[in-house]
Amino acid sequence: MPEQASARHVPLQLDQAAIDAAKTHIDHGAITPAYGPWRDDIVKLLNDALATELVCILRYKRHHFTAKGLASPAIAEEFLVHANEETEHSEMIAERIVQLGGEPDFSPATLLQRSHADYDQSSDLEAMIRANLVAERVAIEAYTQMIRLIGDKDSTTRRIVEHILSQEQKHAEELIDWLDIDAR
Repeated sequence: MPEQASARHVPLQLDQAAIDAAKTHIDHGAITPAYGPWRDDIVKLLNDALATELVCILRYKRHHFTAKGLASPAIAEEFLVHANEETEHSEMIAERIVQLGGEPDFSPATLLQRSHADYDQSSDLEAMIRANLVAERVAIEAYTQMIRLIGDKDSTTRRIVEHILSQEQKHAEELIDWLDIDAR
């Protein structure tokens, strides 16, 4: 029986041809042939995520400055915390796009078209919280799908997206608590 198991054993070996190819085109920086045909697709996914983060920053900032009501000071401050965390996300994404040899798209003319989330101009505190919760849920879904799509094609980008996803999930939990919704 052990002989059969060893007959099927395929040793783990590095691909020497791919290692040799990595020695060429050093002007490509960290982008080696292992990225295959997916680099451009990943840059596109990241640029759409960048647009989403930028729209979320704008929405949270607006809500921070316009929140009114008894609970508004604490919630407005939390909106600012979320805006700052979304800013960190956008910077991580933009940096990764550049590392992949792409150009981060900060164009205001197309932000809403490329964003997965919507901008919101609510003036009611509860409506603001709901709009932000919807946007966080959209971001969670988009990042979850991105992680599946990227898989093992780009482990660095996948780890960045996983980190951002965990923060978006935390945001959603905080928003649910403010609405006093039992979504569990």
